[in-house]
Amino acid sequence: MDTLAGKRALITGAASGIGRATALLFAREGAAISIVDLDEAGGQAVAQLIGDEGVPAVVVPCDVTQGAECEQAVQRTMGELGGLDILFNSAGIVRRATVLETTETEWDRVMTVNVKSLFLMSKYAIPIMAEAGGGVIINVASGWGLVGGPKAAAYCASKGAVVLLTKAMAIDHGGQNIRVNCICPGDIDTPLLRDEARQLGEPVDRFLVQAAERPLKRIGAPEDVAQAALYLASDVSSFVTGAALVVDGGGLAG
Repeated sequence: MDTLAGKRALITGAASGIGRATALLFAREGAAISIVDLDEAGGQAVAQLIGDEGVPAVVVPCDVTQGAECEQAVQRTMGELGGLDILFNSAGIVRRATVLETTETEWDRVMTVNVKSLFLMSKYAIPIMAEAGGGVIINVASGWGLVGGPKAAAYCASKGAVVLLTKAMAIDHGGQNIRVNCICPGDIDTPLLRDEARQLGEPVDRFLVQAAERPLKRIGAPEDVAQAALYLASDVSSFVTGAALVVDGGGLAG
């Protein structure tokens, strides 16, 4: 497949979960991939799979909450892949707690990883895209960025911020031919989802059964979100910007 042939994509959180699935899919569709993650070993494993397909991949260890490291990740991507066409901001964390149960440190950490990292990566990627004539930025938000959820105050706040940051960036940079959209997943079968069960003190198996209680009667797979990201990254969505695409098996339908 060659939907993204000749494109260069930087993907944060690409060592696991949604980021990993998207990196592999984008590579199969012809894109060279910059795997940006704190987990260097996991990133190398993804790079090996991509390399087996004959597609260029670079692993960039990076703390996406640090501006200097984000700038270096973008510059290294440019240096090794020769450009940057797609930024997929997938790195994120979750804290399941009410406002009363959330410490100030936890609040700051969730907001920094889930929101500040998008700001930083975009800040350094946008000038490169603008100079090249355009690009695509895709942010991972959440269904709980559109509606509230129980015992997830900091997480909901952060993902709501992602949705509106996405829209603001789409307005600001549309004239530079940079499209900015976000994906709002429901429960997706990733290590993060299992961590939620542990935080809530619930058996993982029971938690996963409850998470499947939606019209399509299943939990989402990382590949489901990756396919949505492929749509937003490709020219098929050339007139789509500022959108929040819900990928949740109908969980928010009614």
